[in-house]
Amino acid sequence: MAPAPFARMTPYGTEHLVVLALTAVAAVLLVRWARRTPAERLDLVLRRAGGVLLVNNLLWILCGFAPWSWNIDESLPLHFSDALRVLTPIALITRARWAVAVSWYWGLTLNLQSVLTPDVNFFVWPPLELAEYWIGHSTALLAPIVLCWGCGFRPTWRACGLAYAATVGWAGVAFVGNLLSGANYAYLMHAPAGPSLLDVLGPWPWYLLVEAAVIAAVWAAMTWPFTRSG
Repeated sequence: MAPAPFARMTPYGTEHLVVLALTAVAAVLLVRWARRTPAERLDLVLRRAGGVLLVNNLLWILCGFAPWSWNIDESLPLHFSDALRVLTPIALITRARWAVAVSWYWGLTLNLQSVLTPDVNFFVWPPLELAEYWIGHSTALLAPIVLCWGCGFRPTWRACGLAYAATVGWAGVAFVGNLLSGANYAYLMHAPAGPSLLDVLGPWPWYLLVEAAVIAAVWAAMTWPFTRSG
């Protein structure tokens, strides 16, 4: 039988507020560091950081399949944040434009929902689960910030379209996974149990359409300032 969560992190409790503050400070410091660091050393550090992050994230994903932590509602890596656990390190290691583009748009919007309105359930050992949650979500937010304002990545309309297509594609994969498992990955079947930004978008399934439109508008607003000529 799949274990049920025995506790949840309180949104805007002490742990949440501390992580938000640390993430904000880290964003400023990392951008300043990236701008002042020689390109060769910056490349080396980002590649090594991406490698460490990739190993950690893959091990954490695999831990979800262990007998003591397996839960059909949580263990399958079908959330957008699960995909970001792989995409973010790839962006840091390779600097491939497709990976950076998807990490930029997902990391600063879809992932931001999990940062501002976290839905954290504890199944085994809260300290480790809390740490891994924030490692995944904080780095997915910090990496694109550093790659853009620290390393010179500039969003384009092509990158925006690519990220949107990737979003639709991953949502399709998650939706099939939900139909087969009865779970709610990517929150495609209903909103999270706790408060979230989805609560203001209307009831299911209409909030999915509203969310798709809002994402398109927000991503266009995130792209336009970088594409203005002159």
